[in-house]
Amino acid sequence: MKQAIAIYTLTSELHDEKAVDAVTQLFLASLGIDYELKGSNYSDYGTHALSLIYVRTGGTEGIFLRLLPELQAKSHRPFYLLTSGKSNSLAASMEILSYLRQQNIRGEILHGSSEYIAHRIQLLKKVEEARQSLNGTRLGIIGKPSDWLISSQANKEKVKDILGIELVDIPMQELLSEITDPEKIYEALKVIIDRHKLQGFTLRCFDLLSTVKNTGCMPLARLNAEGYVAGCEGDVPAMLSMMIVRSLLGISGFQANPSSINPETGEMLFAHCTIPLNMVDRYELDTHFESGIGTGIRGYMKEGPVTILKVSGDLSRHFIAEGTLVRNEAKPDLCRTQQVIQLADKSLATTYFLTNPIGNHHIIMSGHCKELVEQLL
Repeated sequence: MKQAIAIYTLTSELHDEKAVDAVTQLFLASLGIDYELKGSNYSDYGTHALSLIYVRTGGTEGIFLRLLPELQAKSHRPFYLLTSGKSNSLAASMEILSYLRQQNIRGEILHGSSEYIAHRIQLLKKVEEARQSLNGTRLGIIGKPSDWLISSQANKEKVKDILGIELVDIPMQELLSEITDPEKIYEALKVIIDRHKLQGFTLRCFDLLSTVKNTGCMPLARLNAEGYVAGCEGDVPAMLSMMIVRSLLGISGFQANPSSINPETGEMLFAHCTIPLNMVDRYELDTHFESGIGTGIRGYMKEGPVTILKVSGDLSRHFIAEGTLVRNEAKPDLCRTQQVIQLADKSLATTYFLTNPIGNHHIIMSGHCKELVEQLL
């Protein structure tokens, strides 16, 4: 089975090969990771989830420079330079990285304790695997974004270029023509998913209230739990945020509105009328809040650590914050699923949410995973 991590080597001819090999074995063994050692043969560089260049000695800068055109032709990912620090390898890595920066080429030196390097490698592996899974993903925009989402558009070209995601416009009428019964919205959405080969979508769901006299809350909750990304109100940046969560962590995200903020304590109340069924311990059915018809879901998620995410439609900005879900609420005058979250950094209540937000919807996920998501973005 092909390993996800490939390690290629750079070694100066001036150094004793046997001595360098001995250091290599000890160093790589100390990391405790699974990898495939490729040596100086770069023929399949870039074909693994994560390609590392192990700078084993000093005096390798010229070798790397000669290899660079070939490596850039094989992969557009950043260059990750692994070094133990032995035999002037750190100095050589710094010279190489400095050159890459001068050429506006991304890179990073992986150096430090075995534990630090191993953690960093595993994190990078997850990120690169997520990038691979995102490439070629098709996400549908069923109907246009809701009229009130005046800042929640997307730049399709940048989304395709940066994440490899194709955004597919699907007329609302195409979905409506598949709904033969108000209770068959879920089945109609599955038809659209299959027809357009989608991994997810966002739905202009409020149009269902006037046409079908029902809501999309339960179908979206079910489809999210089944592994699709199913977003509300045609909010494309929210859908992209949910897709990033799924690609990195394999979990669903809860799309919700901030309903109230305490600027002094950093405590926030988020609410929406649907939540993925696989995110809650239990749920109750109610009406949809704004319309009072159809079905809304009041879900109760386990209290504990959470992460809040939102990307902009052109991916030029993103927001990530960690916090704690301190309680679920069931107030009658709000969207049905209600979560009170205490921000770990209470200053974000004012420095972001009240002064520089990215739209209104944000994505809440279980666990603290800021470092991982930040690396992808």
